[in-house]
Amino acid sequence: MKAKKFDSDFDRGKDVTGALDLTKIRRPRQEQKRVNVDFPTWMIASLDKEARRLGVTRQSIIKVWLAERLEQAASSRSFPPTGSAER
Repeated sequence: MKAKKFDSDFDRGKDVTGALDLTKIRRPRQEQKRVNVDFPTWMIASLDKEARRLGVTRQSIIKVWLAERLEQAASSRSFPPTGSAER
């Protein structure tokens, strides 16, 4: 399929997934790498309790919480601390 036809079909809301090779699809910066982390038993129990309450898996809640914390850390670094003066 030519790019012009692909764009036209897409713009008209047609399903263009048949023209894509989905076996090689990747999400940039979303590659997975397995890590092992040891948690105290009380922490696992708390994670499981919260995961059940939210209806998600333990792994999901850990990923979401870590992502939130990393975003907070990144955003706090993007602003200079108050009271600091450039020299």
